[in-house]
Amino acid sequence: MTTKIAAAPRVRAHATVPQEPPENWEYSLQLPHDPRGPRIARSTVRTVLAEHGLGDLADRAELLTSELATNAFRYSDGQVAVRLRWRDGTLRVSVWDTSPRCPAPVTAGPHSENGRGLLLLSLCADDWGILDLAKRHPGVAGKVVWFTLARPAQPPAVL
Repeated sequence: MTTKIAAAPRVRAHATVPQEPPENWEYSLQLPHDPRGPRIARSTVRTVLAEHGLGDLADRAELLTSELATNAFRYSDGQVAVRLRWRDGTLRVSVWDTSPRCPAPVTAGPHSENGRGLLLLSLCADDWGILDLAKRHPGVAGKVVWFTLARPAQPPAVL
C-alpha cells in the first residue's frame, strides 16, 4: 500500500499596495495637562496614519508631534490640542497650547538635553510655522505650532 502525502498549497505573497486615503479628513485630540499626553499624541498620530494608508509618513509625523506635544506640556499649564488634517496629498499637524510664549531658536550644545525642537522641524517637516493667537485674535490665549508633510507622488503600479 502506498501512502500519498499531499503537498501543502503554495501561498503566493502579494505586495500590499498602499491604499489612497480619502481625499480630505481631519482628527482632533484634546489632552489634559498630563505627562502621558505626548505619548498618547504620538500613538494616536501613528494609528490614524496607519489606518489611512499613510504609514510612510508615520515616523516623521510621530517624531515631530512628540516634540510639539512635549513642549506644549512643558511650557504651558493647561490643555493641549492636537489636530491632524489631510488635504490634497499633504498632512498638517497642529498643536495648540495655552502658553502665549512662542518658541525661539536655541543653539543646543552636543550634550544638551533640549533646544533642538525647531531644528527638528526645519530638518524633517516640509513646512512649519507658529501662529501667535493673541496677535491674530485678541482675547484668545495661546499659540499653535504646526508642520506639514507632503506625500511623494506614487509611481504607477507595475503589473
